[in-house]
Amino acid sequence: MTELLFSLGLGDKIVGVTNFCDYPEEAGRKPKVGGMSNPSLEAVVSLKPDLVLLTIDGNPKAFEERLRSLKINTFVLKSKRISELPQGIRQIGSATGTQENAEKLAEEVEKKIQEISRQQKAFMNLHPIAKKTKVLFIVWPEPLIVAGPGSITDDALQILGVDNIAGETASTYPKYSIEEILRRAPDIIFIGKGQNSMNQVSEGLLRRLKNTPAARNKKVFYVSDYLYRLGPRTVKGIEELAGYLQQR
Repeated sequence: MTELLFSLGLGDKIVGVTNFCDYPEEAGRKPKVGGMSNPSLEAVVSLKPDLVLLTIDGNPKAFEERLRSLKINTFVLKSKRISELPQGIRQIGSATGTQENAEKLAEEVEKKIQEISRQQKAFMNLHPIAKKTKVLFIVWPEPLIVAGPGSITDDALQILGVDNIAGETASTYPKYSIEEILRRAPDIIFIGKGQNSMNQVSEGLLRRLKNTPAARNKKVFYVSDYLYRLGPRTVKGIEELAGYLQQR
């Protein structure tokens, strides 16, 4: 959400952010109002905002209701999937009076996703075996948590036409066993959050996964955290995965 506001030219209008809003760099210098799931009502009220923007899956419904009871204007972003991102951008634009910038950004996102998808399909047509690629995206190594159905990452893998081996689990971010990974034999393994922050903590995990096709063929990749939050950089996340998927 914060990233979207900066992209719409509203950076100087932002009076407060959550503890997790760290991009762009300027966002990290804004006053903090607590976490996503436990924001401080007192901190928000003290900043005297004209509008408080919330997300439907990140902020408690009770917090929204409390703000409304205090006559504080709120907007709840309901977009949770990549397919909903352009419409969410347009809705934020309407709520913040930045319709023109929002429409431009939404169109850019739509066109870029379509182009990435087109390029991936062209690659698969040239390399039909790629259509059978089995992928695992590890969100955290201990406990072992992976990206399942309904996650932004799973959306990205669907756009790219590959099989997320955790795509049929019952949870969006399920815990997964080493035994299940070995049984499903992923061809490519992505590890999120970037190499610097995850390399050390994932070393033990990689030793246990050495017999997977991904490890044997050196197809284990550390990727950025672009797909952890829905926003302008989500497109970069899809593009990054596509780049690795198209390596021969």
